[in-house]
Amino acid sequence: MVIDSHQHFWKYNAAEYGWIDPSKSVIQRDFLPADLLPLLAPAGVDGVISVQARQSLEETHWLLGLASDNKFIRGVVGWVPLISEKVKNDLEAVGADPKLRGIRHVLESEADDQFMVRDDFNRGLSLLKEFGLAYDILIFARQLPSAIRMVDRHPEQVFILDHIAKPGIKAAERDPWAKYIKEISRRTNVYCKVSGMVTEADWQAWTDAGLREYFDIVLEAFGPARLIAASDWPVCLVACGYKRWWDIQRQWAAGLSTAEQEQFLGLNAVKAYGLK
Repeated sequence: MVIDSHQHFWKYNAAEYGWIDPSKSVIQRDFLPADLLPLLAPAGVDGVISVQARQSLEETHWLLGLASDNKFIRGVVGWVPLISEKVKNDLEAVGADPKLRGIRHVLESEADDQFMVRDDFNRGLSLLKEFGLAYDILIFARQLPSAIRMVDRHPEQVFILDHIAKPGIKAAERDPWAKYIKEISRRTNVYCKVSGMVTEADWQAWTDAGLREYFDIVLEAFGPARLIAASDWPVCLVACGYKRWWDIQRQWAAGLSTAEQEQFLGLNAVKAYGLK
């Protein structure tokens, strides 16, 4: 079973998706299940996890509706206002849907890198385990120290680090990112998604060998049992086609045992998100 553990759907408009600037014109349009479905079989992908792109309860309900109508959407990582005093009510409302498997907040866009260690944010985060939900960590590499502090407050919560924490691949930066990746990986409740790498590289000049260096670092840190394959489609399209990215991930994993490849390509996502 191969699971794409990280992709997005949206109905594009410039006001709500301001981060999709003119340099990303290829994704300045709608991306819906009908656009992704034909790409899955050629890439050898059996199912996907749809991840929030807007911080609204409306979008979370919309994604859950898409998952209900499309069996290949195996789960949803949505958004709820974790700092709200009514967050438990919100979780009860969306958590009743078995396709909701995780929650994410766009921490990379917070002006304060300490936002994730605020008490109100962590009070909301502490409720996720009660609902059987994972938490996706979306950050830049510079925010890893704060992320480690956040994780340490919730030793029984499953965390999934998105996009290998977005190191400066275009500038060939490895430290201190590599040091903090090794440190956060010591927390055995943290998984890591191999996604978003081409978009952190030079979109026109990236190479398989250049990206592999970063893959090797996270593989050594997390091991095959906590590394998760993912595409970040359609964002990846600014630099790489869908099937090509899956071919690259398989090539990287070719040196692993058959059982370890199965973990990386799907079983780790099933375990981390509690997929049925």
